[in-house]
Amino acid sequence: MPSETYRDGIIKKTRYLSGVQPNGRLHLGNYFGAIQNHIRLQDRGECFYFIANYHSLTTLQNPAELKKFTFMAAADYLALGLDPGKALLFRQSDVPEVAELAWILSTVTGMGLLERAHSFKDKVARGIAPGVGLFFYPVLMAADILIYQSDQVPVGQDQIQHVEMTRDMAGYFHQHYQKGVFKMPETLLSEAPKVLGLTGGKMSKSDEASVIPIFGEAAEIKKKVMGIPTDSKGVEEPKDPDQSVIFSLYKLLASPEETADMERGFRAGGMGYGDAKKTLLQQLEKKFGGEARDKRKKLDQNPDQVEDVLVQGAKAARRVACETMARVYEATGIAPSKIKRDIASI
Repeated sequence: MPSETYRDGIIKKTRYLSGVQPNGRLHLGNYFGAIQNHIRLQDRGECFYFIANYHSLTTLQNPAELKKFTFMAAADYLALGLDPGKALLFRQSDVPEVAELAWILSTVTGMGLLERAHSFKDKVARGIAPGVGLFFYPVLMAADILIYQSDQVPVGQDQIQHVEMTRDMAGYFHQHYQKGVFKMPETLLSEAPKVLGLTGGKMSKSDEASVIPIFGEAAEIKKKVMGIPTDSKGVEEPKDPDQSVIFSLYKLLASPEETADMERGFRAGGMGYGDAKKTLLQQLEKKFGGEARDKRKKLDQNPDQVEDVLVQGAKAARRVACETMARVYEATGIAPSKIKRDIASI
């Protein structure tokens, strides 16, 4: 897709929107599934990235942990290369108009649409109590996307439905009020692979044993990698790389030549699991150690620097949100009070 689009005869950069939930430490699955692509996009267009603390309340209701993980997510993004001069990074809750828009969208959205949400069905199937917030989740997500007039939303295959539902809700609003307010966002499918967890399933924050945190302590990461379960095949025996968590993670980090070398070692024999794990550790250190780790530690020591990035990002994002809400107020007949006008001028 082009990084610039024509609107009203003027060339404007494509606006990208995405969020990350602060409900645990960010891990390799988050990096290769989203963060890596988010960093790349900051050189292609306008990027709005938010820490989705409202969304996290559906599964995380520990105030201290929510505050801690929100800071950690922001610091991780900055250490990994997000440039506040190129992309906005902010807390979802610092733009309260998002929750206001979610309510307004809910008044024109049918129950049937929400009942078809895959994410709701999947979480209920996993035993998560189906609270109203979990059911309402797609509406808040639609508000996140629509309020910033997003052009494209980077998603994986399993999240396409969220963007489709957002388009549905925007359409309901336009049809009901006979006025176009929102852009119709498009999905931007990422090429991110499924990142296997250490226990063999998908790497997920809900299963701490499955994850390798991006900026975990060296001793912790070494313990996790060296503890990856393997079969009992000896060094000289051939092994199937396609069935190996070690190889699956290694090929995400290594060059094509390095990946081919490990694959040959597995298939021909001569490479033991212990050596493969040590090689994986070296790649992890190469990717996330050194400069990135040093920057991350400095941010831990300077929390005000992270807070300033979040505040400045929120101010810029909120100005856009208020512009959208002014059009929503006009369409719905809600009077834009002096309070709202004052907020819009921040």
